[in-house]
Amino acid sequence: MGELIALDLPAGPGFVEALRRAWDGGDAVLPIDTRLPKVATDRLLDVLRPARVISPDGIHALAGSVPTEPDDALVVATSGTTGEPKGVVHTHASVAASALSTSAGLDVDPARDRWVACLPLAHIGGLSVITRSLVTGTPCTVLERFDPRAVEDEARRGATLVSLVATVLERTDVSGFRAVLLGGAAPPSVLPSNVVATYGMTETGSGCVYHGRALDGVELRIGDGTLGSEGEVLVRGPMLLRAYRYGTDGDGDGIDGAGIDPRIENGWFPTGDGGRLDEDGTLTIFGRMAEVIVTGAEKVWPGPVEEVLATHSSIAEVAVWKRADPVWGERVVAYVVVAPGASLPELGDLRELVADRIARWAAPRQLVVVDALPKTASGKVRRADLV
Repeated sequence: MGELIALDLPAGPGFVEALRRAWDGGDAVLPIDTRLPKVATDRLLDVLRPARVISPDGIHALAGSVPTEPDDALVVATSGTTGEPKGVVHTHASVAASALSTSAGLDVDPARDRWVACLPLAHIGGLSVITRSLVTGTPCTVLERFDPRAVEDEARRGATLVSLVATVLERTDVSGFRAVLLGGAAPPSVLPSNVVATYGMTETGSGCVYHGRALDGVELRIGDGTLGSEGEVLVRGPMLLRAYRYGTDGDGDGIDGAGIDPRIENGWFPTGDGGRLDEDGTLTIFGRMAEVIVTGAEKVWPGPVEEVLATHSSIAEVAVWKRADPVWGERVVAYVVVAPGASLPELGDLRELVADRIARWAAPRQLVVVDALPKTASGKVRRADLV
């Protein structure tokens, strides 16, 4: 059995070399987000229990480590919906499957293409650029952090491919790239022709759906299996995780190298996302199943309401969430960042806008003006933090 090696290193050639050495030694890698405070890093190490940590000041052995399985390659930390860290375990086989399917989807040629890695390497969106490069032999330049000018400079130097999230796309001139993968938060309604809107998650190894269509080797299904219906999105394919790695199993005992069954049935992984799969195979994502607002017995998905509200000229950013309501059970609430120099939007106007394009029951019943929306590192709104 191999060991789990935590890499608490800044992005750059040193990180890539440490990853290579760990893999060559039969070990798996846990990338640590170097932006975390010490208490959060210590909690992560305590839960996922690597054998040692490699940091800029040396190699540090840890007590109580837990081995990995022979083919394990990566353990990527995610807090999920509970806030408690867990590790998504990917094997060399699943890493390779993701790299090959995404590269085929972009028609990547190692002889003419070069990646730029500029997103945090502790998240699958940034890390998968590096693993994709290693698997396919495609050159890759790793930037220590995201900087729009540095990214644009790489395009001028011949880089052709980059992966970004929606929050940084608007700050970056991406016209010099052949293709731009866009993940994280919901994409803008209008995208440059070279930007590919992706859907995926840590458990799928990176994006596995491009512009609503499944990549080669990826199967999609809605929970009940009916085309055109709405429900939970299920994914099947060789790029799926092997298991989750927690601090304890269901009985409170210590983890072992096998991790915990992610509840995949017949190869289908329940994503926790709600959506619709049309008869032509096009997938539309509405949002997390846990985020459905049930108001007056009607279901409202925040995402489509946000898209409509974002067209209002007075709104710079908007998030839709819910509050308890004595009459409706839950009421739709719009949290709005007002555009600079714009007047405060009227709730009645927002209600009519949504009623005209979606349905009257989906219209917000309350408007809350905020200075900024709480977001994750990948740009997704933290709805639980909206109060």
